Amino acid sequence: MKAVGLLKYLPIDNPESLIDLDLPKPQPQGRDLLVAVRAVSVNPIDCKQRAPKDRIEPKPRVLGWDACGVVEAVGPEATLFKPGDAVYYAGDITRPGSNSEYQLVDERIVGHKPRKLSAAQAAALPLTAVTAWESLFDRLRIARNGQDRGRRILIIGGAGGVGSIAIQFAKRIARLNVIATASRPESVEWCRAMGADEVIDHRGYLASQLQERGIEGVDWILCCNDTDQHFAAMAVAIQPQGLICALVDSVQPHDLTVLKAKSAGFVWESMFTRSRFRTADMVEQHKILNRVADLIDGGEIRSTLGEVLGRIDAATLRQAHARIESGRSIGKLVLEGF
Repeated sequence: MKAVGLLKYLPIDNPESLIDLDLPKPQPQGRDLLVAVRAVSVNPIDCKQRAPKDRIEPKPRVLGWDACGVVEAVGPEATLFKPGDAVYYAGDITRPGSNSEYQLVDERIVGHKPRKLSAAQAAALPLTAVTAWESLFDRLRIARNGQDRGRRILIIGGAGGVGSIAIQFAKRIARLNVIATASRPESVEWCRAMGADEVIDHRGYLASQLQERGIEGVDWILCCNDTDQHFAAMAVAIQPQGLICALVDSVQPHDLTVLKAKSAGFVWESMFTRSRFRTADMVEQHKILNRVADLIDGGEIRSTLGEVLGRIDAATLRQAHARIESGRSIGKLVLEGF
């Protein structure tokens, strides 16, 4: 089968950073699905995993953690899907990724593809949708039934993949007042199109920008980009008894005692926690993706597809990685077909 992977961890402008491969077709075991991949999208985690490091893989490593495709075969213990089902999913960081014609994925982290979306539109959603859902409703404990209606959330990095869908969830499911951050006219416009009530500039000091708008603080903060850059401002902007959730690793240590007087909390979100640790509630990701598909098909949520770059091959994936690393992409970058 065709695939794209790596043997060496190199800068993305090196032609060997991602290479075209011909690999054996895998066979499903246990609760696996064998999925014929139709479209994939690229996320910052792809770039982080591929980033230069002093290591050589003994056999090709395939990256990719977003896909839409069709189930070709199921393992002997699989019960949630059957061959021919159209599916979408974000996969498991401990297993070979989606940049291949066929992929094995545990059915408990797979959802039925939204009926009203193309394969490319659906491939833009899984990783970011699960991350945003878990961040808002599991980590920040925001009510899903509108009981927190009108309370404020700050979403830092609103034009990125997670920010784009998190704005929609926060606005249309939780009925919150959503303040997003963006730094360019086109990304500001994107955030407003997603449903943001206010947009401020994350290149400036966030707490003072909120105060200039008469906002003394927010009840929740979802930080989708530079945790180190924004930690001090988040500690000021969070309301007493509020919660902050961050997605991006911090390089430097931070003093959490600055949150003590407010009885405020700081939590991490990693979409791969359930699959990596095989948690007892791993099937929740299957349920989340099915719920998101229902919201899409019901017209409440839209795909965050930004651009389809071309087919799934090494050259196009290198282009996508470079775009992600530039920090200037809006929405999701998708590749379709082999």
